[in-house]
Amino acid sequence: VPPDAVTRSASGLDPDISIENAQLQVKRIALARGLQPDQVTKAISDHTINGFAGIYGDPHVNVLELNLELDKMTGH
Repeated sequence: VPPDAVTRSASGLDPDISIENAQLQVKRIALARGLQPDQVTKAISDHTINGFAGIYGDPHVNVLELNLELDKMTGH
């Protein structure tokens, strides 16, 4: 289990999660949204930020942007 899956708040207010945490949820998200897992995986990849200026910080997924993209994909 990725560390941020355990240490972050469960409030849903965290703006970013690790790539590992996002990938852990692919099947659940795909099932809940009626998408194929590969569609969710691509959306995660499209909304992955590789740290500040691509150099500093760990890569992470912008959850807000990812959810907005998933909403568009499902017509919400």
